[in-house]
Amino acid sequence: MSEKIVEVAAAVMLRANGREFLLAQRPEGKVYAGYWEFPGGKLEAGESVRQALVRELHEELGISVTECAPWLTRQFTYPHATVRLHFWRVTAWTGEIGITAPLEHAAVDWMECGKSASVAPILPANDPILKGLALPTRMAITMAESEGVERQLERLEEALNAGLKLIQVREKHWPQARRLWFAEAVKRLAHDHGALVVINDDAEVARLVGADGLHLSSSGLAACRERPDFNWVGASCHCAAEIHRAGELNLDYALLGPVLPTPSHPENPGLGWDGFAEHLTGNTIPVFALGGMNQALIDQAQAHGAHGLALMRGW
Repeated sequence: MSEKIVEVAAAVMLRANGREFLLAQRPEGKVYAGYWEFPGGKLEAGESVRQALVRELHEELGISVTECAPWLTRQFTYPHATVRLHFWRVTAWTGEIGITAPLEHAAVDWMECGKSASVAPILPANDPILKGLALPTRMAITMAESEGVERQLERLEEALNAGLKLIQVREKHWPQARRLWFAEAVKRLAHDHGALVVINDDAEVARLVGADGLHLSSSGLAACRERPDFNWVGASCHCAAEIHRAGELNLDYALLGPVLPTPSHPENPGLGWDGFAEHLTGNTIPVFALGGMNQALIDQAQAHGAHGLALMRGW
C-alpha cells in the first residue's frame, strides 16, 4: 500500500515589492521544533489550497489574506511523512503579524530574496524554494539579430540601470565567433549591474564567457538526460508535459508560451491566461509567461501562477 501524501498549503509572504519573504520557527512540542519554514499547514477535509492558506495564516499569524496566487508545488518525504507542499505567494493582507492575534510560532523573521538566510536550521524541503525566490521575475530575451548589436546593448544598459536582473542571450543563427563576442559583451554589462546571464542552447559559449547558466530550447530539453552542470538552468516549454520534464531534471525555471498573440505571429491566439494556468497545474519549478508580454502584465501573469514575465521587446 502506498503511503498517504499529506497536502499542505505553504505561504510565501512577500513585502518590499517582493524583495523580502517571511520565515517562521516551529514551536516546542511539534515535529522539527526550532526549524524554520514557510508558514502554513495541512488542508482539512473539503478545503481548497486557498481556503487552507487563508485559515492557517489567520490562526498562526493573526492576519487576513487579501491577495494571493499559486506559485509552485513540491513533494518531499520526511522520516515521519510524505508531504505535498502547495506554495502560494501572499502579497497583501490586513492585520499585524503576531499582534492582531497571538503568534503560534516561536518566532518569525523577514529574509531578503537572493541572500543567504540569517536563520537556521531551515526545513530541507524548502531549499529549492529559497533558490526560486532568488530568481528575478523579469527576463529580457535578446534580439540583436533583428534590432542590431549597438542598439541592443544600449537598450540592455538602459534596462539594467532601471533594475533588470536576468538576461537570456538568444542569437541562435549567428556564427559561434560572433555569438561568443556578443555574449561576452552582454555578460560584462550584466555583471557590472549584478544581473544574471543565461545562454540559449549553447553550453560551450556559456562556459567560455563564464555565463551564470544555460537555457534549453524545447528540443534541447527533449534531448536532455540529466541536468547540465550550471548554477542556473531553464528551458522553453509549450505544454504541461514539457514543464513536468523540466521539473524531473531539477531545472530552476521554465518559460511557457506563447500566452498572447505576438508581433511575429499575430495570427496565433496563444494559450490565453486560463490555458496558461491549466498547464501550470502541479508545476514544481517557477514558470515565466512568454509571448505578447509587457511589464504592465506582471500582476495578471502572477495571478495565473506565473513566476514572472519573459520579454523580447517590452523589457
